[in-house]
Amino acid sequence: MSITVSAPGKLMLMGDHAVVYGRPCLVAAVDKYLTVKAGLSDGQNDVFVTPKESNQTFLLQAIKLFREHYLIKEPVVIETESELGNYGLGSSSAVTVATIKALSELFKQKITDRELFDLSFKAVLAVQGLGSGFDVASAIYGGIIYFVSKGEMVERLPGVEMNLVIGYSGIKADTVKMVKSVEEKMKQYPSAVEKIFDNIADLVEKGKKAINEKDWFSLGKYLNYHQDYLEDLGISTPKLEAMITAARDAGALGAKLSGAGGGDCMIALICAEKKVEVKNAIEKAGGEIIDLKISSEGVKVL
Repeated sequence: MSITVSAPGKLMLMGDHAVVYGRPCLVAAVDKYLTVKAGLSDGQNDVFVTPKESNQTFLLQAIKLFREHYLIKEPVVIETESELGNYGLGSSSAVTVATIKALSELFKQKITDRELFDLSFKAVLAVQGLGSGFDVASAIYGGIIYFVSKGEMVERLPGVEMNLVIGYSGIKADTVKMVKSVEEKMKQYPSAVEKIFDNIADLVEKGKKAINEKDWFSLGKYLNYHQDYLEDLGISTPKLEAMITAARDAGALGAKLSGAGGGDCMIALICAEKKVEVKNAIEKAGGEIIDLKISSEGVKVL
């Protein structure tokens, strides 16, 4: 007997870094998935087959916490398959969520979405020390969600028809390093950083309203303002900024980096008729286009 579960990757739309400090964010699940297949092992030891996941830290922590929580000791076979690559699309949270969900099904332990969030978030924090849980929530609930730190609020929004172009900078970001760099700035300049986070939180609220009203022109403007604050935090890079500027000049409604910064991806909000121009501009600036759409699906048993 085996159980197969998939969980989506994510894109941070608004609220990057500020969400770690209690502010809200907007995050979207994407139509690329990480799949976990779980079964019982014939031997005495766990067996892992993870061809596209060189780092098994999150997987191992998820199994450890599941066993501690449900008092289960049987050895398991875990196989993973990922479409998320190394683009910073939340593979760590996706594998954590999918593993715990698969094990709960395998051992017939009923688990609510909230319980799945709490256990998965605990696993992620055990590995990386800092975090808010937005990527865990995105993997569980899917769609676009308005999220407040540590799952104080999770609200699904409409707007999955939002037109985005995603560009990869070619540089793999170190999320933990970037989060800690912002933490250091918070210690050195607390009032200035708190003000930036308050301004980002205000943009998130305005962005939520714009998505609910399908006011893409206003949303684009808020994305641009948001990028300015992320540059003030020092997490942007010349490469990301070149890609963002190129997208705006080619007709994007707005553009910003997405996630921890220091590399990984940028997003551009577009009108459908500008898609080709914006893609070409990002590529000309040295970016790689990632073919993604917002997905309404969260974690699911296949």
